[in-house]
Amino acid sequence: MILNAVNTLISLLQVAVLLRVLYSWVDPSPYPTNEVKRILWAVTDPLLEPLRRVVPPLGMLDITPLVALVLLQVVQRVILQVAGPTGW
Repeated sequence: MILNAVNTLISLLQVAVLLRVLYSWVDPSPYPTNEVKRILWAVTDPLLEPLRRVVPPLGMLDITPLVALVLLQVVQRVILQVAGPTGW
């Protein structure tokens, strides 16, 4: 039960990061201008902002979302490995 909830939460966070990237291509303004953008930024900022202090940009390219997605995938796999076949 807990394993499913954590797995779902990580998957939803991955989708939110992807949606934020896609949204930033449509509306490149850094300021949340509508409710959807405010929600996406509120959900993803706690993950992306600390990473931005560590991961340098590649020229004009912000690779922080890519790093966040890789980290989320690693965390998800580690949790599934630790939980084993029986889960939690």
